[in-house]
Amino acid sequence: MIIVLRPGTTDAELEDLIGRIRSLGLDVDVSRGVKRTVVGVIGEEDKVRVMPLAAIPCVEQVMPVLKPYTLASLEFHPEPSRAAVGGVSIGGGAPFVVIAGPCAVETPEQLRGTALAVWRAGAAALRGGAFKPRTSPYSFQGLGEEGLRLLRAIGDELGMPVVTEVMDTRQVELVDKYADMLQVGARNMQNYTLLTEVGRVGKPVLLKRGMSATVKELLMSAEYILSQGNRQVVLCERGVRSFEDSVRNVLDLSAIPNIKGTSHLPVVVDPSHATGRWDLVAPMARAALAAGADGVMVEVHEHPEEALCDGPQALLPKRFAEMMGDLRRLADALGRGLAKPTRLPVSQHQNL
Repeated sequence: MIIVLRPGTTDAELEDLIGRIRSLGLDVDVSRGVKRTVVGVIGEEDKVRVMPLAAIPCVEQVMPVLKPYTLASLEFHPEPSRAAVGGVSIGGGAPFVVIAGPCAVETPEQLRGTALAVWRAGAAALRGGAFKPRTSPYSFQGLGEEGLRLLRAIGDELGMPVVTEVMDTRQVELVDKYADMLQVGARNMQNYTLLTEVGRVGKPVLLKRGMSATVKELLMSAEYILSQGNRQVVLCERGVRSFEDSVRNVLDLSAIPNIKGTSHLPVVVDPSHATGRWDLVAPMARAALAAGADGVMVEVHEHPEEALCDGPQALLPKRFAEMMGDLRRLADALGRGLAKPTRLPVSQHQNL
């Protein structure tokens, strides 16, 4: 950390500042210029962040040398990290992962039909919402624990790990009981109490970018989870809000290489929520793969016109299968390959 002092700083003020820094077990290097004095802090920068240095009258500017998201940074972990979701790996050079399923679990028949369709097309993991954060309190809020039971049962039948959202600290234990990966939605990206709680769980966490959040803010939120000892965090770019009204959000594809240039954490993209339009999902999924994402999460529904949540952005199973074919060819061309689901004997699925 570098501290620039105001002109006219007295020797007494400088010595007081040095004493404050050294009281934290750190050392200093003082450089006196013609008009400015600069103090370099030597040691673990995190220790001095707890001190409000900018509030000290003689301090003009404080410039961190290290990034504030220490555990999420490449300085802390130079190699790309990998999350293990059931038997599927995300990041760290693993094959491109496709997570697919309905926005919300509605009925056993709806979930089973959609899950079987995405499994046949080659999706590696099953997604589905049991708890749904809706703008209107009168909209479908999800099936709760019954939805979790259905996800777990059908995921086990198909050999697919399950990804589902947790919305509240009171739900963490319950969701952890059923899911292979806990999703923190965009609206909760800066719910630091929830982030801390999921950080204490041993399961991987999928952290979605807030609708108006910067990349730095996303990484700072990931730091909350990592700081609790949970190092299996996967970031999700799902579009940011802008003035454009022809799409639900604006998908920030630059976030993928941007994050990878500063963090070791895996990055997946949600083109369904990013665009809000089924016709844009496949092109954006291909673009995410080309931009270096570690995977995509896509919504699929057998009857989107009857969906209780986000029908306009859901792919029909046929269109999802076509998208998977495109992704498979592109992944092979890029030397990535697609992650494969655990394929159980067909005889075990004859009643599905």
